[in-house]
Amino acid sequence: MEESNNNAACPARAWFEQDRDGEHNQFAYADEAMHTIMVTVLGNRSKMARTIERGAHGEMFVLRDLLFNGARTPTQLCAAMGVTSGRVSTVLSSLLKKGWVRRQEDAADRRRVVITLTDQGKDVVREHYMQLRDDLRWAFQQMGERRTREFAELFHEFFTLMSLITPGQARPSAQQVREAFEHESGRQHPTM
Repeated sequence: MEESNNNAACPARAWFEQDRDGEHNQFAYADEAMHTIMVTVLGNRSKMARTIERGAHGEMFVLRDLLFNGARTPTQLCAAMGVTSGRVSTVLSSLLKKGWVRRQEDAADRRRVVITLTDQGKDVVREHYMQLRDDLRWAFQQMGERRTREFAELFHEFFTLMSLITPGQARPSAQQVREAFEHESGRQHPTM
C-alpha cells in the first residue's frame, strides 16, 4: 500500500517501475537510483548546483577551456561546448567586455581569429576553482574519507558508462565498455 502512495505523490516514479511493455521492471534498484538522482538534481536546486551547471555551459566553460587548451577559435569553442555559434558569440562578447579574454589574429593563419585568456581571466578561473575546491572539500569532509573515496570511484564509473550512451542508439557492447575502462585506466587521474 505504501508503494502506491509513493506513486501517487510522484507519477513519474510509476513510469520508471514498468518496462516499455508494461511489465513490472526487474531492475527496481536501478529505477530507484534514477528516481533518487532525478529528484535530488532537479528538486534540490541549490546555489552550488546552479553554479556548477552554469560553469558547464557558459563563461566559466570557455575560460576553463582556454586555460587548459590555450588559444582557440570560436568554432573550436562551439564544438567543445556543443552549442551554436550564436551562443558562443554571446559568451565571448560578455567575456571581452569584462576583459577576461582577447581576440587576436592566429599567427599561423591571419585569416583566422583566436581567443586567448588575459591575466585577469586566468585570475577569475583560479578564484572560481579555489572556491569550488573549498566547497567540495567541505562536503567531502562531512562524508568522511571512506565514503568520499567510494563516491569518487562510483562517480567516475558512472560517467564513464554514461559517456558511452547516445540517446536513441543501441547500447554499447561489452567490448566497448571494456575498452572505455581500459582507456580510462591509462589516463592520468589525480590520486586521492
